[in-house]
Amino acid sequence: MYKTLNETVDGMCSTDYKERFVAEYNQLVIRYRGLKNMLDKWDRNELDFTPTCPRSTYNLQIKAMTDYIDVLEARAAMENIYL
Repeated sequence: MYKTLNETVDGMCSTDYKERFVAEYNQLVIRYRGLKNMLDKWDRNELDFTPTCPRSTYNLQIKAMTDYIDVLEARAAMENIYL
């Protein structure tokens, strides 16, 4: 698992679709974790900024990201791609 988006660049540029798939998955997980961290801080009143969007918008986004992660994990299992 990659820790930064920069670490996924080579995978996204690969000619091998499985490598691109893994990089896409890793990018999504990195972004999901960032948003989840922000929402957790929001819940604890620890944000150092005021969000522009209402919480409900971020809730929709995190749900969509969760669903997308689930789909990619299901596809990976079917296509024998190690995540």
